[in-house]
Amino acid sequence: MTTGTVFLVGAGPGDPGLITVKGRDILGAADVIVYDRLAHPSLLQYAKPGAELVFVGKSSAHHAMLQPDINQVLVRKAQSGKMVARLKGGDPFVFGRGGEEAEYCKENNVPFVVVPGVTSAIAAPAYAGIPVTHRDAASSFAVITGHERDDRGEAGSREAGAAEGRRNWAHIAQAGDTLIFLMGVEALSEITTRLQQNGRPPTTPVALVQWGTWPAQKVVTGTLATIVGIASASGITPPAVCVVGDVVNLRIRLQWWDDRTSRPLFGKRILVTRAREQASGLADTLRLEGADPVVFPTIQIKPIADNAMLSTAVSNLRTYNWLVFTSVNAVEPFSKALAENKLDARALAGCKIAAIGPATADMLQRRLGIVADFVPSNAVAECLVKEWPQQDLTGCRVLLPRAAQARDLIPQELGRIGAIVDVVPAYQTVRPETDDAELRALLLAGKLNILTFTASSTVHNFVDAINLSEDVELQLAVTNIPLAAIGPVTASTLRDYGLSPSIVATTHTIPGLVEAIKEFYRTNRP
Repeated sequence: MTTGTVFLVGAGPGDPGLITVKGRDILGAADVIVYDRLAHPSLLQYAKPGAELVFVGKSSAHHAMLQPDINQVLVRKAQSGKMVARLKGGDPFVFGRGGEEAEYCKENNVPFVVVPGVTSAIAAPAYAGIPVTHRDAASSFAVITGHERDDRGEAGSREAGAAEGRRNWAHIAQAGDTLIFLMGVEALSEITTRLQQNGRPPTTPVALVQWGTWPAQKVVTGTLATIVGIASASGITPPAVCVVGDVVNLRIRLQWWDDRTSRPLFGKRILVTRAREQASGLADTLRLEGADPVVFPTIQIKPIADNAMLSTAVSNLRTYNWLVFTSVNAVEPFSKALAENKLDARALAGCKIAAIGPATADMLQRRLGIVADFVPSNAVAECLVKEWPQQDLTGCRVLLPRAAQARDLIPQELGRIGAIVDVVPAYQTVRPETDDAELRALLLAGKLNILTFTASSTVHNFVDAINLSEDVELQLAVTNIPLAAIGPVTASTLRDYGLSPSIVATTHTIPGLVEAIKEFYRTNRP
């Protein structure tokens, strides 16, 4: 059997957007992903179906798997012919023990590839508004481990072994204008004392950045003389990066990631109930605003097998005057039906095209290369029929490919002014099989700040998924959390269940929903 390859992939410091393109592509191709706790969980969405996921997370002095065992897992999986991605927080060769794993692969004749990642040593200070160099403050920096390995056992015990002798504090204290200590929280007292003993003034600025680049990021500042007490009082725990030097003072002017004035969603945990196929758009937008999206898909978009109705309609496009798309979800199956009938966008030459909103219009242009003739000012059915450009549709034939279950407002209203509307199911929405235990726990513990709903189907399926109508305690918990609806129809569905939305987007798009949530926090500073 051909031996597989081990890819040592840097996951970056936490923000999933900071993984490299090469790292993401390897995750999508790997047969096995061996990951640790500092790799953002959402990165696992890139795994191919059926990939084996192996958690080997480590925290301070606590290990799901010891390092020698991790080494053996990597080699054993590769020797069985599998492509193995070892997903490591930060960069695999910056205190990530990637060098040890590479050595073990080499000793066992297993090929390996190193995929560097963005290290928290630079990224965490950057997200705290602290550049590690600055022409007015620092022209050099050094990255130092906060502890050395214990030669008698697993690193993380904080008991010094023979390797501790490498720590020449006289050199470390003057190693750079900026000193960056990783994994140094538990040794903070020793670090600050040693630096002062070796020439750093007690007034030297210090910052601790906990969970840097994550929405949970917390930053405290002080000096070498005061930071130990400040850290203790603030409850700072690992993982945290310690920055020592004058660049820390720049945070006053450069704070951005955790600036709640300009980024009111920072640190907010927001539930995303969209279909998994679409959730990333909303989740990524929220993440860019500093929020922590929790994805719990309540709907799944599924194609309709052997869709003879859609195929027949597409083959007779020349008989239609209008083609109406009320969702981005209808574009792909329609495009597929065109291809199956050996047609392309030229078949639409005799039709005018209506798209219910800018997202659907954009999808039509990207997927089919066509520009919609009519897009209403708001992405709701009521607005589409009210602003329809023709008041008399007598004899006009309209094709409406849509979800298998949907409101009949559009065909009824267009029919009222003379149109002959053929409603053709293009896709179906179903409730996916999901484990609701974690979501229920978050709701009951009050650990979600906003619940978002982007369609009536997300409301129906959310209520069903957690059995909301039968659980009084859960009902109370949900009523205490602000609810955000993408538009008035979704808001009305929430009210049908006795749930009162606090936020209703005036622009019925994902950016409009996010902007409405931001405005809510600007005016209600909970």
